[in-house]
Amino acid sequence: MLTFEQKLDRYAELAVKVGANVQPGQIFVISAMIDTVEFVRLLVRKGYEAGAKKVIVKFSDETVNRLRLKMAPEQSFQDPPKWHAAELEELAANNAAFLTVLSSSPDLLKGIDPERISTHQRTYGQALAKYRQYQQADKMSWTGVACPSPDWAAKVFPDLPASKQMEQLWEAIFAAVRADLEDPIQAWDKHIERLEHKAVALNNKKYRALHFISPGTDLTVELPEGHIWAQAGSVNEQGTPFVANIPTEEVFTAPAKHGVNGTVSSTKPLSYGGSIIDRFTLTFENGRIVDFHAEEGHDTLERLINMDEGSHYLGEVALVPYHSPISESGILYYTTLYDENASCHLAIGSSYAFNIDGGKKMSPEELAARGMNTSITHVDFMMGSPETDIYGITTSGEREAIFLKGDWAF
Repeated sequence: MLTFEQKLDRYAELAVKVGANVQPGQIFVISAMIDTVEFVRLLVRKGYEAGAKKVIVKFSDETVNRLRLKMAPEQSFQDPPKWHAAELEELAANNAAFLTVLSSSPDLLKGIDPERISTHQRTYGQALAKYRQYQQADKMSWTGVACPSPDWAAKVFPDLPASKQMEQLWEAIFAAVRADLEDPIQAWDKHIERLEHKAVALNNKKYRALHFISPGTDLTVELPEGHIWAQAGSVNEQGTPFVANIPTEEVFTAPAKHGVNGTVSSTKPLSYGGSIIDRFTLTFENGRIVDFHAEEGHDTLERLINMDEGSHYLGEVALVPYHSPISESGILYYTTLYDENASCHLAIGSSYAFNIDGGKKMSPEELAARGMNTSITHVDFMMGSPETDIYGITTSGEREAIFLKGDWAF
């Protein structure tokens, strides 16, 4: 049986060698909260062992972030961080590998004026638009992993004694990312191969549309001509493979921007911008969100939808079987990195350029002409359940089962 230290070491190895896949001579950029410092130091060590030329660590602090959003003058939220955007763009242009360590409390910004949060997110998103285009076209390698924090662990395991919450969340993460196995890297190679098998099968079908049916959901999603089903394993501009999410259980593509019609209901809470949005529905007409309701976080959802014109449309449709490891754990993580891999999901906002044939080399205008959505945001929300049925509609109008009762039908 592996010790905690052995599992932690394997996890860091996965993040660096499978996720970011740091190459000799490469710059490695890590973004994290200060309470993850011990894990980050291990990641730095692994980065240099992989041959990194330089490892740059960018720490931030939850309390400092909250204080700014609560106390800074209104005008400061309208000042774009051009210096930050320029740095990221330069690093991306020079083939840096990027790793983000997620650990924030889901309730971090509870009680903060949502308008201040929204203004900050809009300004930040606009400033980083070019960097996001690089990311969504796989110009460079990028990935995200999670590291427990006390507040996050308390949210996930509120019934456990405080002394046990962090330990339990660590063990749940190790299991979800296969770091509790003797050879996690080999296990990930096989896992990505299985996901690619499903993506290839869907690409061969070339469905014209998908029809989602479940309690509270009756939604038709048209797919653009030349759409590509992908999984989180990808290849950057230099030909280096990487995995954008650890963990990952999805295969996904882009919807046709103006081809979404019907209503969809969420099946898990969405942690967004330090607040929770829960038990919500969205109604679409010709791709655009025309109505919405939320029992919790209604104002936050409204501000997300109104972030820009593109946030009124969808940018991703992802398929995840109900009987997958994270779903079967029964744990609600309150972070999209994990919860999206327990449920089929859709994303409000921007499409990924690699989800359409030739998209990685297209301009934003060319992507738009192909039916792809552009936005300063990309927010996944969960809408799958054990009662979800999904049908693929062929170009001749025939219906073929893709998912039945929450699982693959083929």
